[in-house]
Amino acid sequence: MTQEVTSLADLVTAIEALPCRPGRARRLVALAGAPGSGKSTLAELLVRALCAQGTSAAVVPMDGFHLDNRLLSEMDLLARKGAPESFDRAGFQRLIEAMAVDEEVIYPEFDRARDIAIAGAARVDAGVEVAVVEGNYLMFDAPGWRDLAALWDVSVRVDVPREMLRERLVARWQAHGLSDAEAEARAEGNDLANADRVAAAALPVDVIWRGKTE
Repeated sequence: MTQEVTSLADLVTAIEALPCRPGRARRLVALAGAPGSGKSTLAELLVRALCAQGTSAAVVPMDGFHLDNRLLSEMDLLARKGAPESFDRAGFQRLIEAMAVDEEVIYPEFDRARDIAIAGAARVDAGVEVAVVEGNYLMFDAPGWRDLAALWDVSVRVDVPREMLRERLVARWQAHGLSDAEAEARAEGNDLANADRVAAAALPVDVIWRGKTE
């Protein structure tokens, strides 16, 4: 049964109440949602709150599995960067499977300023009890992607109205130096198209987050 949550304390309680599955190295929490929904902010807040309660936790973003721009150009997908097909989904799944059983895991990080993924740039240490994974397609009902659902100990969807997403996405691209018209075109032409795909193929989750993240 899906639970609606608006309090960070309630979200922490729900996660801490989960026992670690037998044979697992840690608990895996999925924070899924559209671009601009506030996943990254909530992930950081959640990890800080868990650590304050004495539970070692770390954020693991999905963004490190963006395909390189050269490969996206070859695939005619550069303009759709951020769409499901522009990620190394199989590589991402291997990371999640490894985090479930391996004490220490190395993974790639995305450098947004340079618009590239950097291999071997981040690590989940052996002492991490909860990995908070954030990304657009963690609970996405499409071939391959839907297989991720069985790997999570708890799944959370960050629910934000579409108009709020639009405002945030336009502001994000303006902050990256785009003009108002360019920022609106980038948000409408790619980010919101991806948001609509997430909404249209959303798998059921354990928790829906409707609290404030920004």
